[in-house]
Amino acid sequence: MISISTDTHFSHWMWKKTSTTIAKVPFPMASDPSGAVGRAYGVWNPATGLMRRGRFIIDPDGVIQAVEVLTDPVGRNVDELIRQIQAFQAVRANPGKAAPAGWKPGDPMITTGKSDIGRY
Repeated sequence: MISISTDTHFSHWMWKKTSTTIAKVPFPMASDPSGAVGRAYGVWNPATGLMRRGRFIIDPDGVIQAVEVLTDPVGRNVDELIRQIQAFQAVRANPGKAAPAGWKPGDPMITTGKSDIGRY
């Protein structure tokens, strides 16, 4: 997992040093001040020079499995992100099974009869 923003690595360092929330982020924070990554993923906002709030779940094969892009005033739900990652991992580990809406680890999966679900 990695976060990417247009802020410089100096800003990220200061956030980790001064914010009780950001200090707990257990993954790397990358800097994209030119917006190259934001443009590649379609979240660059040329009017503001910033990226829109977006998240992309990319599987080990490099395939984007999920995308969420929100407007600036709306925050993301980290618990839902983690649930979705766990569901994608469970589906990948159990060919022919699917994680229904709201699925959480320990919940039953459903049989799809297809072994290629999630591999497009």
